Amino acid sequence: MSQAKTNKEILVQCEAQMQRAVDAIRRELASLRTGRASPALVEHIRVDYHGVPTPINQLATISTPEARLLLIQPWDRSSVGSIEKAIFKSDLSLTPSNDGNVIRLVIPTLTEERRLEMVRLVNKRVEQARVELRNMRRDSLEDLRKIEKAKSISADELKRSTDQLQKLIDRFTEEANRVGKQKEVELLES
Repeated sequence: MSQAKTNKEILVQCEAQMQRAVDAIRRELASLRTGRASPALVEHIRVDYHGVPTPINQLATISTPEARLLLIQPWDRSSVGSIEKAIFKSDLSLTPSNDGNVIRLVIPTLTEERRLEMVRLVNKRVEQARVELRNMRRDSLEDLRKIEKAKSISADELKRSTDQLQKLIDRFTEEANRVGKQKEVELLES
């Protein structure tokens, strides 16, 4: 009976990893701008703070005083330059305004060209998520083959587990595609 549990454990672990990957792409796409200021736009940016890559939201207060303005107020004034540099290096294509105390990010309205660029970025990130999901499937399949080779499960159990693994990858790939499509529609509408 422990043989069935072993391949079930592999499938449960794989499903949990795939769910985390889809949740990550959902969070990442939420940070893409749609013409309105949102702290989520910059929260994923990592700043080199004393040699340690640190998320911007751990170094500063991020607020939206207006619909098209982000205000980043670092707790340590010496980090203003590092935060500004990290924003320049990011894929946001925004120019920060630094007065020595705070950084202002004016969010311009999205042009048609910028919208299409953002859609391409969404598609690229969704494709990265699909590759990640396929890699998880490959790793789990290798684990299943190892326990079958060790005679812990039969060839029939391997086939059933492989079919279940395929259903998992199909389900999570579809979910990643759906999240990407929703963001694409949101970008093209706004």
